[in-house]
Amino acid sequence: MSQVIQKIGVVGAGAWGTALAATARRAGRDVLIQAHESDVADAINQSHENTRFLPGVPLDKDIRATTRLEEITACDAVLLVPPAQFLRPITLQMASSWREGVPAVICAKGIEQKTGSLLSEIVAETLPNVSIAVLSGPTFAIEVAKGLPTAVTLACKNAQMAASLSKAIGTPTFRAYRSDDIIGAELGGAIKNVLAIGCGIIEGRKLGDNARAAFITRGLAEIARLAAAKGADPETLVGLSGLGDLTLTCNAIQSRNFSLGVAMGEGRPLEDILAERAAVTEGVFTASSAVQLAKSLNVEAPICTAMDGILNNRADIDATIQSLLARPVGDETPLG
Repeated sequence: MSQVIQKIGVVGAGAWGTALAATARRAGRDVLIQAHESDVADAINQSHENTRFLPGVPLDKDIRATTRLEEITACDAVLLVPPAQFLRPITLQMASSWREGVPAVICAKGIEQKTGSLLSEIVAETLPNVSIAVLSGPTFAIEVAKGLPTAVTLACKNAQMAASLSKAIGTPTFRAYRSDDIIGAELGGAIKNVLAIGCGIIEGRKLGDNARAAFITRGLAEIARLAAAKGADPETLVGLSGLGDLTLTCNAIQSRNFSLGVAMGEGRPLEDILAERAAVTEGVFTASSAVQLAKSLNVEAPICTAMDGILNNRADIDATIQSLLARPVGDETPLG
């Protein structure tokens, strides 16, 4: 029997967390969103707008905001949407008040830097025996918040829980397609941010659309190799949480990761770009984590390694591009 989910808690009031709160409310749920910053919570409660992270988008007046994590655990389901590197301390803090039967839906995208852990592994460690799901796919927050047509992957091992969650957050314009491949959905969502920065660099360096298409395609094969080695189904990577998310993020200037790459490709220092931004650009952090994961799995990951060099080790962009172009040409293996 499917679990009835009426009250949804959202941890993280950035643009994506706010958009998910809006769509959950549109689906008829009672919504409570947790903000790290008190001014963000006040703005949502008083002016019904997230003026810092999603300005100009009116929110339903019945969406309530709080700064207290313990209030979120009173909900029927919790959407976890903090920056990926903050997930562990947040779930550790919530562990003592987490109620039995409440699922944790990971909506953040990334890999933990210090450990190379996937976000589902962090939740399994910090919230033992909690049912875990992953929500991922091609989603720009502002479009979701406005109710524009969107399709995502909802990955969960528990089929009944997946059905309950899909029903709870789904609307005619927010379609959640179910999967049981949590790892594949996570890897697609995390590593596409790294590839999007690379595509932005290609755009900024004016290397052409052919180069960008090749980079996306070979990058997808790299993710698929990692997915297979991690025990996921490589075919997940041709779905919404893989190819869908990759296509969106690598081709639109409104993508934080793509736009950062464009600025770097045009010659701006990474530190200056990041200093101008309120929101986290996850691909910068995920690059090193992806390389660490690939090494632990003995998987060749030349694109992630190149991006880690540029983003975290001050490698020269042009020299890195030439190094990639000089690699031997072998057989094409689209899914790894």
